[in-house]
Amino acid sequence: MQDATASRDRGPPPQGRRIVAVTCVKNEAPFLLEWIAWHRMAGVTDFLFYSNDCSDGTDAMLDALARRGGVVHLANPAQGRNYQMEALKDAARRPVVRAADWVWVADVDEFVNIHVGAGRFDDLIAACGAPAAISLSFQFFANCGVSAFRDRPVIGQFDRSHNPDLWCGETAIEVKTLTRADFPLWYLGAHRPFLRRGAEVPRWTDGSGRQVPDAFARAAAKRRIRKFPARGARRFATLNHYALRALDSYLLKIDRGDVNRAHRAFDDGYWRARNDPAWQDLSIRRRLPQLHEALARLKADPEIAALHRDAVAWHHARIAQLRTDPATEALRRALAAAPLLPPDEAALIARLGLKP
Repeated sequence: MQDATASRDRGPPPQGRRIVAVTCVKNEAPFLLEWIAWHRMAGVTDFLFYSNDCSDGTDAMLDALARRGGVVHLANPAQGRNYQMEALKDAARRPVVRAADWVWVADVDEFVNIHVGAGRFDDLIAACGAPAAISLSFQFFANCGVSAFRDRPVIGQFDRSHNPDLWCGETAIEVKTLTRADFPLWYLGAHRPFLRRGAEVPRWTDGSGRQVPDAFARAAAKRRIRKFPARGARRFATLNHYALRALDSYLLKIDRGDVNRAHRAFDDGYWRARNDPAWQDLSIRRRLPQLHEALARLKADPEIAALHRDAVAWHHARIAQLRTDPATEALRRALAAAPLLPPDEAALIARLGLKP
C-alpha cells in the first residue's frame, strides 16, 4: 500500500481547488471505479482510501490506481472497533489531506448530487457563498425491486427514495460535510467537523446555502449532532445514499459486516428503514453519459479493466455460495417480501390513527 503523495503536495492543481475525498472500504471492488469517476467529475482531485480485510480484490485495485496517481491507499490503522474514526484521526496528519483546500468524507455508496452549474463542488461552493463548510442531507435510495447484482452504474439502477423531507417519521435527516481547510477544527467527524473549544461558528451552510442550525454547529443537542431538518435543504445539492443496492449486494454487505464500526447489524430493520420508494428522483441521471465516458477511460487501462472483471466475478461467485445456505436464502426471501413502509414510520402512523 502506498502514500505516494509527496510529488503532488508541492502545490495546487493547475485548475481550481484541491479537494480530497476520504473513505473506508472493505470488499467494494466492483463499485470503486464508478465512485472515483463520479467524484472526479464533481471536482475531487485526490482520494485517500483506508481498507481492511478485503477478499474481493479491493486492495489490489486501489494499489493499482495509486500507482497511476491521485489515489492514496493505506491499511486502516484501527486497533479497536471504531474503524472509521481511527482512520479519520490518521487522515488528519496525511500530506494529501494537509495540502487540500477542502476535505470530503463519504462512503463508496454515497454520491454527491450537485444541482447547480456543471454539477461540480466549485459550483456548489459558489452557490452557497463560499462558506467554511457545507453539510448535505442524505437521501436514501430504495432497492427498487432489483434482485441480481449487475455490473452497471449504481446511479442508473435505483431511482426511488423516501420523501426527501421525511425519513422514518422524522424531519431531521443525517448529513455529510464538505469542510474547508481553514475551518476552526477540533476534529473531523464522519458526518461533520467539530469546532475547537471557544471558536466562533463560521459560515456553515446546508445544501441550499442557509446557515445550519446553531445547535447542530455547536454539537449542543445529542440527537442532532449528525442531522438537522431537511426541509428546503436541497436546493443546490443532496447526497444520494445507495445503502441497499441490489438484493444480492445487500447479502454481501451482511456477509462483509460494517466497514466503519464493529458489531453493527445489517438486518431486516436496516433494510426496511432504507427501502422506502415513495419518491422518484431522476436528477442524478443527467450526468450518466459523462459517467459512462469516464468509466470507459478508466477501463481502457488493461490492468484496471482486468482487476475490475476479477472483482465482478468474485462477487457473483460469493453470492452464489451464500445462496446455498438455507438461512441466507430464507433471509433473502424475507427481505424481498418485507413491507415498504419503514417500521418507525408505520408505528407513527399507527399512533396517529392514520392510514398508510
